[in-house]
Amino acid sequence: MRVRLVLAAAALLTAAVAPLAHAGGADGHHAADRPTGSHVRDGHFTNGLFVDAYGTVADDSTVTLSGTYRCLDDSAGPVFVSSTLIQGDRSTGIGGTRAVCDGHLHTWTNRSVVKDPAYVPGAARVEATLLQLSGTGLPLPRFLVTERTDVELR
Repeated sequence: MRVRLVLAAAALLTAAVAPLAHAGGADGHHAADRPTGSHVRDGHFTNGLFVDAYGTVADDSTVTLSGTYRCLDDSAGPVFVSSTLIQGDRSTGIGGTRAVCDGHLHTWTNRSVVKDPAYVPGAARVEATLLQLSGTGLPLPRFLVTERTDVELR
């Protein structure tokens, strides 16, 4: 029950403040502009987040987005990969995945059934965020990494 409450709070907080964090990737570049592999700053690994070049829309309107991430430390609170899909003038949060913060590269996949109206195959944009919840009482979001990427929905 507690995990559900945290996930619900994370979704609400992300939806409320995510537009403030989406000013480009953490370093102002898209994943395609960066080399794949380790993120290193001043000789130390940093958190990283990448979005795959395509997502899928199933016949039942289930949208699937995916990518890879690396995070280093979740001792201050749980970390999640959240994603928002934008197509035309429509924007919808597509699931959330609990991150494993051990310094290794991991895959993430977020799914959600989106109707009224459903997304269609074609060009879209994904805004993904590595988000840490911390604090006592109502957890507060801390944006570790944000990535904005053009994708193709298939």
